[in-house]
Amino acid sequence: MGLFRYLKEKFSKKKSAEEEQKQEIYEAGLKKSREAFGTKLKELNRRYQKVNSSYFEELEEILIEADVGVSLTLKLVNELMDKSQKEGIHDPTVLEEELVDLMFIGYSEKGRDVINEIHYQKEGPTVMLVEGVNGVGKTTTIAKLAYRAIKQGKKVLFVAGDTFRAGAREQLSIWAERLKCDIVLGKEGADPASLCYDGAKKALEEKVDLLIVDTAGRLQNKQNLMAELAKMKKVLSREIPGSPHETFLIIDATTGQNGVSQARAFKEVSEVTGIVITKMDGTSKGGIILSIRDELGVPVRFIGLGEKMEDLREFDLDHYLHALLLG
Repeated sequence: MGLFRYLKEKFSKKKSAEEEQKQEIYEAGLKKSREAFGTKLKELNRRYQKVNSSYFEELEEILIEADVGVSLTLKLVNELMDKSQKEGIHDPTVLEEELVDLMFIGYSEKGRDVINEIHYQKEGPTVMLVEGVNGVGKTTTIAKLAYRAIKQGKKVLFVAGDTFRAGAREQLSIWAERLKCDIVLGKEGADPASLCYDGAKKALEEKVDLLIVDTAGRLQNKQNLMAELAKMKKVLSREIPGSPHETFLIIDATTGQNGVSQARAFKEVSEVTGIVITKMDGTSKGGIILSIRDELGVPVRFIGLGEKMEDLREFDLDHYLHALLLG
């Protein structure tokens, strides 16, 4: 059974209250993207009884506008054209099923063994570095990740390692107060590595489960950023062997291919273990997830589907594709 039919069958079955809620959140959060992608795809299929060169040109345009990315779009369209010619498939609705299968296969092949949820260390703190340029929702995402952990009964500590951006420490302090978790602060312009040292010591002494370290988002000088991150990681790994265990990069979905470029730049200077996509509910560019996975091979681990704390969700490929194309 192909993925298209599998998804239709899976989502037509009776679900638990938790699964129903998850489906509703995904469908609401991807509404704009679905209108720009899934709805346009269905309209395209209605206008063509039989596929031809014009059909494939329009399909290519829909995929690019949805931010699937040029290279992945060309790959998908070329594979569909080959399939159409070799297997004599001319029905656009059948090709839609093939498209969903190709999108799933391309993503899953590069992340077959990925576990999206945070894997906590059996002993000692789990250390997470959080990266991203200014304005992508980094501070809010840190708060939402902490909220998830606290709801799971974990003790969380923040390190305000972005000491250069005006207001960064104050914003994180406000969230620490709201969430009732501790925070390590330094003066504006302080050495982030020294704060990492203080944070690691405190996390060990107070038996913290999750140490979340905010970092500066200055991509203007990659050499300086690389040196700063390397120093932070060196201090953390010395105090807590094996850390950082996670390095999350925050990407704003509304920035489209600029977000993919940011991800590429950060990957050059840091070992990113996962992407967190924010503001997905505010964009029609839902294909950015497929684009990032295809170009960078880094998995999307969490997805922001709304403003509420609960709207940061563990990424689920089935729910994503269903809400994007079939919801």
